Amino acid sequence: MISYPVDVRTPIGRVMVGAAALAIVIVMGVAGYVATGWTLLESVYMIVITISGVGYKEVRPDMSSVQMVWTMLVIVFGLTAAIYTGGGVLQLVAEGEINRALGHRRRARRIEQVKDHLIVCGFGRMGTLLCEELHAQSAAFVLIDRDAERIEEAERLGYLFVEEDATEEAALIAAGIERATGLVTVLPSDAENVFITLTARALNRNIQIIARAELPSTQKKLLRAGADRVVLPAAIGAQRISTLLTRPAAFELMELVTGRQSLDLEIAELALPEACPLCEATLASAEVRKRTGVIVVALKRPDGTMVFNPDSDVTMRRGDTVVLLGRRENVDRFREAFQV
Repeated sequence: MISYPVDVRTPIGRVMVGAAALAIVIVMGVAGYVATGWTLLESVYMIVITISGVGYKEVRPDMSSVQMVWTMLVIVFGLTAAIYTGGGVLQLVAEGEINRALGHRRRARRIEQVKDHLIVCGFGRMGTLLCEELHAQSAAFVLIDRDAERIEEAERLGYLFVEEDATEEAALIAAGIERATGLVTVLPSDAENVFITLTARALNRNIQIIARAELPSTQKKLLRAGADRVVLPAAIGAQRISTLLTRPAAFELMELVTGRQSLDLEIAELALPEACPLCEATLASAEVRKRTGVIVVALKRPDGTMVFNPDSDVTMRRGDTVVLLGRRENVDRFREAFQV
């Protein structure tokens, strides 16, 4: 069996083969005219007007029989190669547009099916890191960004995305904001983050909104616009540096807990369902740490009240959110033991 370096069944293969054939016809055609006594310029000119089909008058009116036959061969083979190449180009363009349209439709259907997800507005430096964390935790999210290069990277990573301006209401609707539980806007522009927050709050009154702010003065504006939390990366960075310098042991503990080092610890928060065995039980009677190895560091009540470092006689109630600290296998053991 003969093997070809280029697959002629693909559009790009057709283009490459057609272009190579056209180049051979041009070279051979020019060589043939030169061999019959024409100059190089005359030969090239004749090939161009013949293959292109322009049909200007011949270079020399007194063409010999050999030159006439050679011209007919150039027309037949040249037009064939040109049509074959053009067909490959058209197929390449058409298939690309079709695949792009089909991909857009499939992606839109997947977004329509997702619910209780997060929406991330912006795929810059902070958005990229955020999406990596969410993807690692298997959290459902939809990304919104208008930059073609960033969207191409998001597609390569397998993220769901909407390639539109996040400040537009249509983009948030396309991302399923009415079904989402949370939205994070991390654009570098404070003004755009404020606008997105206003639009998102108008579209979904119950969604949790976390916004990024570069300037401390923007924090109040974002909160008034409807943000539940505002994150100032510069302030957080300054606090971490200060902690590292003044309280290195505490900083090391935070690094371990947040997973920045190799210790397999994590902080998990689990909502207690209606039929959970922990409901109406105290930490002492449930023996959480003894049975599972995790530490209950906080309880969040349904009204939003947070009980930090709860005593052993604190009663857990339906609707509480338990914040745990422990190894991953211990957290899994907690889920199994108490059906959470």
